[in-house]
Amino acid sequence: MDEQQKEKTLFQEVNEGYTMLEAINEAKRCLHCKVPQCKKGCPISHDIPDWIHELSKGNLGNAMSIINSKSNLPAVCGRVCPHEKQCEGNCILGKKGQNIRVGKLERFIADFDGDMSLIREKLQPKTRGKVAVIGSGPAGLTIAGDLAREGFNVEIFEMEPEPGGVLMFGIPEYRLPKDIVRREIKKIEELGVVFHCNTTVGTDINIDQLFEKNFDAIFMGTGTVKPRKLDIPGRNLRGVRQAVYFLRKVSLFNEGSIAREDVPVHEGDRVFVIGCGNTAMDAARTAIRMGAKSVEVIYHKTEEEMTALRSEYLEAVEEGVKFNWESSITEILDFDGVLSGVQIECKGEKRVEKADKVLMAVGSVPASRIVSTTKGINVDERGYVLTREVPYGMTSRKGVFAGGDVVNRPSTVVLAMRDAKKVAEGIAKYVDAIKLIDNL
Repeated sequence: MDEQQKEKTLFQEVNEGYTMLEAINEAKRCLHCKVPQCKKGCPISHDIPDWIHELSKGNLGNAMSIINSKSNLPAVCGRVCPHEKQCEGNCILGKKGQNIRVGKLERFIADFDGDMSLIREKLQPKTRGKVAVIGSGPAGLTIAGDLAREGFNVEIFEMEPEPGGVLMFGIPEYRLPKDIVRREIKKIEELGVVFHCNTTVGTDINIDQLFEKNFDAIFMGTGTVKPRKLDIPGRNLRGVRQAVYFLRKVSLFNEGSIAREDVPVHEGDRVFVIGCGNTAMDAARTAIRMGAKSVEVIYHKTEEEMTALRSEYLEAVEEGVKFNWESSITEILDFDGVLSGVQIECKGEKRVEKADKVLMAVGSVPASRIVSTTKGINVDERGYVLTREVPYGMTSRKGVFAGGDVVNRPSTVVLAMRDAKKVAEGIAKYVDAIKLIDNL
């Protein structure tokens, strides 16, 4: 087994899916409540009891049709949504500790649909208008899928060589296999959506040039790709990296696109991760898989205040990650210009630990590439795009919409999808209105 095959084995999906019998037996436990709390807990208001009921009868096609009416990425959401805080956390059976495993059921149905290549839904005639989508992360894919189903011609412009955004490059393989992402994207492509990869809006083409190509509306779903930096002495040392950069490099290595030595964590490294959100958990657990000797998370608040899912935290602990609560790295130390250690402060006391790498997982802010090359798009003091309520999601530039992280809305996959679905409605209403006026 060569090195890359060995790494791929380490990145095999952690949580196994249901068998057909397991899924149907789990579905049968659903009470099909008249006022389903699980649906209330879902950001995109999935008709959860309805598709679970269809599954309990073995009607996989019907279940998939119900799911498709609300979600463009069910195989993704079934794996990475914070179910414990949303649908499953609101299940009435949870009072007895027996909540329905909604996420695993959604994943089962989506995987079955993909594996069996079930008949796809009928395509709508593309007669309502033409929309450009910038970015192919969760928000961009949701906009594209929703509008394509409603009869719009949609084209996605993606700067990377492959679509998927954070789904492809920001979430580790053991949580979200890349083949699953590709399969979901292929379904969206089959709706008639056209993808233009290796195309950076703001460099290769700008907003004005897109409008010259007769697009009726443009959606900015570019996320927050510019990492936020902490003002810590030593932060510019070579061994200090952003967690998202590290995760991207690992994804590229697992795909065979770069060599092992190009991944910024090496076997035997002592790694410290600053932050305690889901990205920090991903970075810490990925560093373990890449052969780090030790991995410690440094977080300035308490365990109860961490933003990461508790399930992710518990799995990280099980895999050997150590946690330092109410602690901060006050200085990153070097020996002859090479990172050698960190100074940690906890409740007024300082100590020095040996370190080889420091990964920062403290959030990110929008890049200014599009805004700086386009007149009329207003942003706030932090660079987040300002949008309107009517039509929902439109910026100060007529016909240009934005949603998801780039407008400082919540950053989980499903919350980006929820926001994008509202923006899709805003775009549809806007384009219908301008078409009506043009025809008067």
